[in-house]
Amino acid sequence: MVSANRGVRAFAVVSVFGSGESGAGFTPNVMPRKPSHIAPDWWDYTTLDSELIQDAARLSERDLRQLARPGFQISFHDTLEEFYLAEALEYIGAWREATADNPVGICGPIGPTEQLPLVARLVNELGLSLRHAHFWGMDEWYDEETGGSVPVAHPLSFERADRELCFNRIQRKLRIPEAQLHFPAGDVRAYTGSWDAGVRCAVMQGGQGDIKHWAFNDPVRRAGKYKDQPPTPAEYRRLGTRVVELHPVTLAQNARTSGGGNVTLVPRKAITVGPVETWKAEKVSIWHAGKHDNPLGQRLTALMISKGIPDSAVPMSLLADHPNVHFHYFRGGLGSCAVEMH
Repeated sequence: MVSANRGVRAFAVVSVFGSGESGAGFTPNVMPRKPSHIAPDWWDYTTLDSELIQDAARLSERDLRQLARPGFQISFHDTLEEFYLAEALEYIGAWREATADNPVGICGPIGPTEQLPLVARLVNELGLSLRHAHFWGMDEWYDEETGGSVPVAHPLSFERADRELCFNRIQRKLRIPEAQLHFPAGDVRAYTGSWDAGVRCAVMQGGQGDIKHWAFNDPVRRAGKYKDQPPTPAEYRRLGTRVVELHPVTLAQNARTSGGGNVTLVPRKAITVGPVETWKAEKVSIWHAGKHDNPLGQRLTALMISKGIPDSAVPMSLLADHPNVHFHYFRGGLGSCAVEMH
């Protein structure tokens, strides 16, 4: 088992490399960090201290459970049916709170998507009116030719997936009014304004990608002022909804999970909800089905959040500073970090 002391030691190692915040009267020993093993022009988790990565790889399921702390919950689900039903019920729980005087919404992901048809079915079976409910899409692909989001007709459109898998399946009399569906676009002002329009975001759901992002909050390029050090956690947390260039790993992952491996189909940029909006959500709920990130990644971000090791090369780790984070794991998707040749 990885002890608490090992986690504290790892934090000290990471901090002196300059990605943590410096304490009062402390000047970190700023040294160039190692290059990425994946994409040398980018920051990513492979630039972390090797001992921290090794600590994460050794975590068992029991160790993961013990990483829970106040403000960071960890749950395991025995079956995928239970896993996705629990995810769908978060929508229902949030929308049930919505009233004319207290509109409530949820910010939801594409990836995973298996919960979306269940959400529609639950709404219909319960006869739940969504008149005062809201929904924010987390992200969308960016069309560099038009300077806006890809059209809904695009085969990889996230808005299209949300509508076809969920909202179009809800009975018309129960549906969320169109003006209360908020999808990010090239001009982000309407989307960001909806977060400050008196609507409470009860929960922001997400998955975790191979590059350890939520939404499309990817690590940044290793260039300019960030050539030797990635943005500090404080700098990264000041980012709101924006157009982002995607890390090569994210392009490859989306091709694998959604495009049959055809990377040429995947846009190189996207529009993503930012940390600014994420910290407006009362709860951040992350769902690890074992399909989007690997065994190491599912362990690494939990360790960093639990031990307070925020590092923008691992964007998900910044949730160490959010007051209410909940990781959900499908037990069958947790896997092992043991070396196994195929």
